[in-house]
Amino acid sequence: MATRRPTRDPAAPVEPHPPSPFGTTATPRRRGLVIALSALAGFLLTVIWSAEFVDATIGDTVANTLLGHDAKATPIAGAAAGIAFAFASGVAGTFTACNIAAFGAVAPLLGTAGGRWSRLGRALRPLGWMAVGMIAVSAAYGALVGVVGTAMPQFATATGPGLTPRAIQSMVVFGVIGLVMVYLGLAALGVVADPFARIARRFPHAPMVFMGALIGAFLIGRPFGLFRQMFRHAAESGNPLYGAAAFTLQSLGNIVIMTVLFLVLVLATGDRLRRWLAADPRRTAVLTAVALIAAGVFTVLYWDVRLLERRDIIGWYPTAPWA
Repeated sequence: MATRRPTRDPAAPVEPHPPSPFGTTATPRRRGLVIALSALAGFLLTVIWSAEFVDATIGDTVANTLLGHDAKATPIAGAAAGIAFAFASGVAGTFTACNIAAFGAVAPLLGTAGGRWSRLGRALRPLGWMAVGMIAVSAAYGALVGVVGTAMPQFATATGPGLTPRAIQSMVVFGVIGLVMVYLGLAALGVVADPFARIARRFPHAPMVFMGALIGAFLIGRPFGLFRQMFRHAAESGNPLYGAAAFTLQSLGNIVIMTVLFLVLVLATGDRLRRWLAADPRRTAVLTAVALIAAGVFTVLYWDVRLLERRDIIGWYPTAPWA
């Protein structure tokens, strides 16, 4: 005899948000469809994504405007110039799929109660904790670059067919980051266990610190031309303090525009969106999951599959004519 699934008492109180943004208090319907469409979106993004357009047309233009000169053609003269270059190149590298996913994890904040300025204040706190994790990783890696410097794979200038040490480092780093994002997206849907379910009850800011650490880890694999220019200058300096400061400002610059856009969204959404999200916790779970799964699939496919095709290691990967 079949048993009926228990239903929730409509009068019972529902926790509007789980302790962790990567968990859920209500299992969304059609999880398979959400996962499939998110993965498809990530795949299609790899097909149309043009690194040359994002890095050269957008990134170089932004950096040149901020610095007032040709960023690539002008050598970095001294630590002060290096600090300015680090922040400008960070801003220039803002629009990446990974950044968008990281801020997607803050989606539950759009459903918080209160007036606009109250929501803004609540949004700034987790963003601050995200910055803590990001700065910790960026500063540590920058200090390491200042010490080890020219012996690191990212310092190498080798190009051509096959996998260079620099390419292998990017594949490993972004592959791991992408898989982590996919897992967290699945956790938001309740498909797998939320790794922060317990720790977030005692340390509620731990998930945001971790997400910030993922953003900081982008630097460990980043192939962006302007970043490599800053990396080589920090490595040749032999100064771990300069390396830590430059890499920290690079990461801070990388999230400035996304932070402003997110805060504007928080202010502009008004009470209607808050009520819409609060009415059904599954909506927030789906929003978080879509951002993380799509970006995670994009990161893995772009850096661990499409890169192999570009290095003539696999025969074919679908790409748009402009990509």
